[in-house]
Amino acid sequence: MAEPALFPEGGFRRLRLDIAYDGTLFSGWATQPGMRTMQDMVEEAIARIVRHDVDSVVAGRTDAGVHATGQVIHVDVADVAFDRELTYKDLRYKLNRLLDEDIRITDITDAPSGFHARFSALRRYYSYKILDDNQVITPAQRFDVAPWYRHLDEKVMNEASSKLLGTHDFAAFCKFKAGGTTIRTLEKYQWIRTEDGLLVADVVADAFCYSMVRNLVGAIVCVADGRKPVEWIAELLANKERVSDSLVFPARGLTLYQVDYPSDDQLLERARITVARRGDLFDMYGQLKAKK
Repeated sequence: MAEPALFPEGGFRRLRLDIAYDGTLFSGWATQPGMRTMQDMVEEAIARIVRHDVDSVVAGRTDAGVHATGQVIHVDVADVAFDRELTYKDLRYKLNRLLDEDIRITDITDAPSGFHARFSALRRYYSYKILDDNQVITPAQRFDVAPWYRHLDEKVMNEASSKLLGTHDFAAFCKFKAGGTTIRTLEKYQWIRTEDGLLVADVVADAFCYSMVRNLVGAIVCVADGRKPVEWIAELLANKERVSDSLVFPARGLTLYQVDYPSDDQLLERARITVARRGDLFDMYGQLKAKK
């Protein structure tokens, strides 16, 4: 397994970019041939200004249709690009002029030494919005609120959600990915009912595997509308029985709103720990595959 670049090469500086986007018309963050993705748009825009190709590293690879208000990436840019008196404020302005209006760079700063947008991260925060009881979703809400035709009991939702907290194998709530791990630490999964009737989940974990949040939401809704008992959630988790795709909630209700990082003096150590764990799991998978 290749070692990720934890520092920029000589003559380059590492920038942290904070990004917001409406994911409705994107095929997710990551580059896909022939598809409209945030990664392609951002990298192409940066390359036009700094006059060399760039590779971005993202904190969370959001899926097609998922939104963000607090996404974080890093890019390594040649120092010479700033010899033209290009400030970070200028760079942000120029990038947002080049980018479509459904994606915005909200801030650009020097990344501290040892900063890695993905591997230095401590936790990611997502919200999920549902309007239940067959209520009418307004035109302004249609891109970030998921509808549900039955009434949902938020007290039952929180009781069921609490069964999932902690470090577990979340195989029941993740789509399979070769070489990946489904072990995650879910730090918070809480629902509130807002004054305007929306059910909003706050979901926080060290990391999320593919489609995990939307699977978690779908399972909890099954309990909250009376189709399944609360105990079913714990059984799913323990048995690693994959949640049916028919229960997965749509991407439109999901937003990445924050990524936490440790203090500057702990960034490199956090990245190294994350990489080491990932390497151990990668090696373990390779050994198991070789035995088959």
